[in-house]
Amino acid sequence: MSRRISCLGEIVVGIIGALVVAQPATASDAVRLIEKVTKKSDEIVIPYEKYELANGLTVILHEDKSDPIVHVDVTYHVGSAREEVGKSGFAHLFEHMMFQGSENVGDDQHFRIVSEAGGTLNGTTNSDRTNYYQTVPANQLEKMLWLESDRMGFLLPAVTQEQFEVQRATVKNERKLRVDNVPYGLTPERIAEALFPEGHPYSWQTIGYVEDLDRVNVNDLKEFFLRWYGPNNATLTIGGDFDREQTLAWVQKYFGSIPRGPEVEAPEKQPITLNEDRYISFEDNVSLPQLTMVFPGSYARHSDEAPLDILASIIGQHQTSLLYKNLVKTGLAVRANAFQYCQELACQFVIVAKPNVQDGVTLSDLETIIRDTFSEFEARGVQDDDLARAKAGLIAPMVYELESVNGKVSQLAANETFTGNPNQIGTDIERLENVTKNDVMRVYRKYIKNKPAVIASVVENGKPEQVAHADNWSRYKRKLPKYATVDKSKLKYRTPVDEFDRSIEPAAEPAFFAPVPKLWTGRTKNKIAVLGAVNNETPTTVLMFRIKAGQRAEPADKLGLAMLTAAMLNEATTQSTAEELSNRLQKLGSFMAITSGAMETTLTLKSLTKNLDETIEIAAEKLLFPKFDDADFERVKAQQLERIRDEKKHAGRTASRTFRRLLLGEKNSVSNMDIGTEETLANITLDDVVEFHSTYYKPNAAEIVVVSDLNKRALLKNMTHFAEWRGEAPDAPPLMPFPEIEGRTLYFIDRPNAEQSQIIIGKHSLPFDATGEQYRLQILNFPLGGAFNSRLNLNLREDKGYTYGISSQFHGEQEYGFFLASASVRTDATDASIREIIKEIVKYVEGGPTDHELQFAQSAMGRINALKFETPEQKLGFLSKIQTYDLSKKFVDEQKTILSSINRSELNGLAKKHLNVKDMIFVVVGDKTSIFPELERLDLEIVELDPNGDRIVAGESG
Repeated sequence: MSRRISCLGEIVVGIIGALVVAQPATASDAVRLIEKVTKKSDEIVIPYEKYELANGLTVILHEDKSDPIVHVDVTYHVGSAREEVGKSGFAHLFEHMMFQGSENVGDDQHFRIVSEAGGTLNGTTNSDRTNYYQTVPANQLEKMLWLESDRMGFLLPAVTQEQFEVQRATVKNERKLRVDNVPYGLTPERIAEALFPEGHPYSWQTIGYVEDLDRVNVNDLKEFFLRWYGPNNATLTIGGDFDREQTLAWVQKYFGSIPRGPEVEAPEKQPITLNEDRYISFEDNVSLPQLTMVFPGSYARHSDEAPLDILASIIGQHQTSLLYKNLVKTGLAVRANAFQYCQELACQFVIVAKPNVQDGVTLSDLETIIRDTFSEFEARGVQDDDLARAKAGLIAPMVYELESVNGKVSQLAANETFTGNPNQIGTDIERLENVTKNDVMRVYRKYIKNKPAVIASVVENGKPEQVAHADNWSRYKRKLPKYATVDKSKLKYRTPVDEFDRSIEPAAEPAFFAPVPKLWTGRTKNKIAVLGAVNNETPTTVLMFRIKAGQRAEPADKLGLAMLTAAMLNEATTQSTAEELSNRLQKLGSFMAITSGAMETTLTLKSLTKNLDETIEIAAEKLLFPKFDDADFERVKAQQLERIRDEKKHAGRTASRTFRRLLLGEKNSVSNMDIGTEETLANITLDDVVEFHSTYYKPNAAEIVVVSDLNKRALLKNMTHFAEWRGEAPDAPPLMPFPEIEGRTLYFIDRPNAEQSQIIIGKHSLPFDATGEQYRLQILNFPLGGAFNSRLNLNLREDKGYTYGISSQFHGEQEYGFFLASASVRTDATDASIREIIKEIVKYVEGGPTDHELQFAQSAMGRINALKFETPEQKLGFLSKIQTYDLSKKFVDEQKTILSSINRSELNGLAKKHLNVKDMIFVVVGDKTSIFPELERLDLEIVELDPNGDRIVAGESG
């Protein structure tokens, strides 16, 4: 093992020596302390105390006083794997129902209460667990415990058939949005059906089948809750700044009376094997065919999991992998990678590749090369560098996750749920560190070598000849048991009995504002401005180079040049190959990304601070000494071309691209995708890339923001790698005038057989201004479409079930801005959705926000400030905003003043000035056959566009 990886390993020393103290029962059996884990020296461990209530609820407390916030997570050990055959999607549907209110929390009030408290919230479901979480200012903890306990113990009396129907429609919309209406979206479902035996808990997806969702009613849902949502199947984890004794008292008060549910046994592991390769295929609206090979594996935390993770890294991750060398580097594929996907009951070893069809490469070719790559791996064996970089690359993210209380709580909750041991991080790291070369070869022979797999071909519509191999396995017709209606009278409700009035919501604590990070400024030896902040919570550094070399500087006939240049900086330099640089970064446990946007190119890096100097040395090499090799250029250009074609297959991106071009004008580069178009990319040569780099990549166009546990002096010392960088970049050319838009015009793009319609409604507005009128527009928008319980979302999602979600915003850049409301809606509700959006905006303009809505916006937007500066990435974003817009360090204080003093009269005036529907245009991407007749009945002029956004002349085919 190299010195670099041993440095990383030094962090790991002593992990298993964490102090774990088992505790006897306390004087009160109500809250029993099970164990206490503390941290010694520099070991990687998350300190916690673990308790158990008499009703079986597990409680984990992790104190972290570094920021004035708390994170509350309730994880139930139930996911889609616990569902009955024929009732798929129930766990996920129930997650939605848990936000609809409970006996003492009104309909849709959960979101309002958390938002008003200045918090964020969500819930997630996977095959094995469901969790609900909130991050709030520290003084809002009691209210969060009241909310979570009320839906654990008092949900069912508030559940209605009407709520059930709305959320069922919402989940079906979500499936269309994430699965049915996106390229390759059906791939996981089809693979799971082929991989697992019918009836296996993983043979269906968490989102479920629509036919299953349609065949059940609200009583099925209630039965699911009563079976799985008892406190004895849950873990409550609290992390952050709290008083331990007060928190335990609140936990006992709010959760202690909830009766136990049925006993829950740990599910049996169910890894599977195949007796032969299973070839499957289907056609989809994709730009490139895709090959996916899936080998059955072990199961999560099995002794083979860690060596299989390392095998996946060697085979198909990063520029050091064999698949990259054999497929991507050669230009045969635009993508090829491998990973292991592990679940509680079974794991999968997955390889995904897309061919470069422009060179005549087929899916069959890819399969052959992948299998040849396995043979190559077996012949070469596992090398020392393989182990070093794979282990470092897998362990470093575990360290980075400790930067946030959210990350630490998530680890504690998951580890307790699946192992009964919250202190699992040390064991996980030890498992990786102990993997040997023989272990990796052993699991290769056990799971991959000559072993059957599911080989899935996703091919372009109308091109069945693209499949890798003729199908030898067909989807079975699902055997659904006869549906039996649940007898409501036989549901065994569990009613808590409290000694307090639970209907009284805990009083709202006063808002407080987290202190803005203490900032420092400096300059490198060649005068690059540096803005930094110290973060002492973890020995890590995040740093961003910002270079004013973005799309803004591109010629109109060479759109995509800035992005192509940035991509080339990820390739070879004059001093090193791309593989050598990737190898160094992985062994350091560092991450680096170079990308370009509308206004700038950014290089963002994350590093363990002790490895920062070498990481910055690599950054300097990439930025200043690119090789600009011809072969690299042709490959990277082909990859960017595929991204352009793929973008066209996504309705949302098509709508967004069209909206920007209409508002900002075709002559302005920033109105287009930052990756360019097929036509403009064809115009770009390697000489163009070299010239763009030599013209704009200069120190006078660069700025640096950094968040680190290093102080200013030590940090600037690491910048010596840029000391000899010289030269001046010119200013980008001025923007062309924006076109006048014809309000109340609907621009329509046909997307045949689309499962949903994408809608964008909007107009020109103001550029970004942190303390001016544009900031006031953020306040104005919050009740309209800026929060979950905004007018638009409550109407279209919660009341009508038209969409999975809708939002609106006043978006501001340095030189331009616009207002837009956007949603992906049910095809049969396209015209109705447009009418409702118009109605809500018109109503808002006429009356403005109510007193309650203004108070809600002030409370939510003010209190959430406490959450903005926790992680290094959040601090980095804050610093970047100050630098980008040349803001005063006191702009946050000015925003507080504006927010607290703004009144309805001012907001009413802003609404009338900036939200006139008559000035807005409408962009709709959907199935013309299904929706066009209804759209023609709207009081809007309709202009048809082709997928490129160009007008269709009368008589042309749409």
